[in-house]
Amino acid sequence: MSTVRNLVIILGDQLDGNLSALDDFDSARDLVWMAENETEATHVWCHKKRLVLFFSAMRHYRDALRTRGLEVDYHALEEDRRHDSGGDFGEILAAAINRHHPQRLVMTECGDERVRAMLQATADRHELALQIRPDRHFYCDLPDFDDWAAGRDRLVLEHFYRTMRRQHDVLMEGDQPVGGAWNFDKDNRERFGRDGPGELPAVRAFRPDSITDDVIALVDARYGDHPGDTAGFDLPVTHADARLALRDFVTHRLARFGSYQDALASGVRFAYHSRLSAALNLHLISPGECVDAAVTAFEAGDAPINSVEGFVRQTLGWREFVRGVYWREMPGYIERNALGAELPVPRAFWDGDTDMACVADAMANVLDNGYAHHIQRLMVLGLFALVAGVHPRAFHDWHMAMYLDAIDWVSLPNALGMSQFGDGGLLGTKPYCASGNYIHKMSNHCRSCRFDYRKATGEDACPITTLYWDFLDRHLDMLTKNHRMGFQLKNLEKKRADTDLIDAIRARADTLRGRIEAQERI
Repeated sequence: MSTVRNLVIILGDQLDGNLSALDDFDSARDLVWMAENETEATHVWCHKKRLVLFFSAMRHYRDALRTRGLEVDYHALEEDRRHDSGGDFGEILAAAINRHHPQRLVMTECGDERVRAMLQATADRHELALQIRPDRHFYCDLPDFDDWAAGRDRLVLEHFYRTMRRQHDVLMEGDQPVGGAWNFDKDNRERFGRDGPGELPAVRAFRPDSITDDVIALVDARYGDHPGDTAGFDLPVTHADARLALRDFVTHRLARFGSYQDALASGVRFAYHSRLSAALNLHLISPGECVDAAVTAFEAGDAPINSVEGFVRQTLGWREFVRGVYWREMPGYIERNALGAELPVPRAFWDGDTDMACVADAMANVLDNGYAHHIQRLMVLGLFALVAGVHPRAFHDWHMAMYLDAIDWVSLPNALGMSQFGDGGLLGTKPYCASGNYIHKMSNHCRSCRFDYRKATGEDACPITTLYWDFLDRHLDMLTKNHRMGFQLKNLEKKRADTDLIDAIRARADTLRGRIEAQERI
């Protein structure tokens, strides 16, 4: 006979102190279930620091729940796989169901359709109800997003963002935006210059405690062949430390965040960015806390409107928007491939070994920190993958593996949709494609690169420039229908008018694409 009323499932990205799954929790009748498991660690080839982050944060959260008097059935992995019990996520949950005989399963909305389906299938096999409760972490409930999206021909971030600003009274004066504009992008395109940014404020680091040290030993022993390194792990893994990280950003970097949010420079890892996305996506800190802190800094005169609005737009706008799109479009969204791209991700995306200075620098950040800011992601690594023709699902899987902040709901729309145009324009009205000249304008990378960003042909031609023109040429019929591509296609016409030139570009691009296919160095 059942002695457990609710078996409360808490996933590794649901570490919220106010989690809806814990509403009406009765310590005498309910039980929390959490699980580290091999499937979630290996279904993509996870960066070692990503594994440390998830497992350490989960263990700290488990201990915090126990301190509150909640009983937690926690499945921990061992350094030696021979000591494992269970199997994949569903099998470990099934074993817990057989131990505790709960009357029902309870969870908060999760961030991954694959995991949701697995949990539902496990509940169905055991003839148990699975109650899924709303996630209070977000500003916008999923039904509210669907109501907003209903009847619209296109889902436009700017329209959603303005709705959210008004609804939550963020940076508003009555019905009008503070500062007289909804965004200040024109003020947010500063570059660091030829010599880089000079001295930058350090990002607060958090020394691993004994729990994190145990997890590092586990990851080193068990996942030694995974990319990245555990050395130097310094991220917040508790609510208290995440709030300290937020305070550090607001105090030391927010004021200049806006102006330099798109800037690139060799060796620069975090610049003025918040580095809060991983803590946000694990629910160690809420978007409301982040937005409130930024707005408070603006109102106190400690940060200008362009920086604060830029941060608010990413947090209140884009982050909420892509979550709504993900759940509205799944499960079919993950299979979209509007451009018919088929290549694997380049070898350099795993090992960083390339002569392309911009890619090498971005990948050094990814390999060292499991991090890259949005321009490195979209307009360096994403750009190279797009113009080469990398399969959008493969790019998403790589994104999930290598970035510490990657959860399916946020990775898939950003990687497959925005970056790789796999959804055919649902998120972006045109492909984010550019030649190497963009990298030259926004960074100092091209100064130290053996490739020439101005050249599209020859052994010293910038691969991005070559592949950019080839991308436009390959997809000309489709792109001609896009009014936003007119300027670029007029420039392509000039290239195509010179048959020798366009043939040389095509041949050089075929060589580059063949080397990517063969996983050779570029």
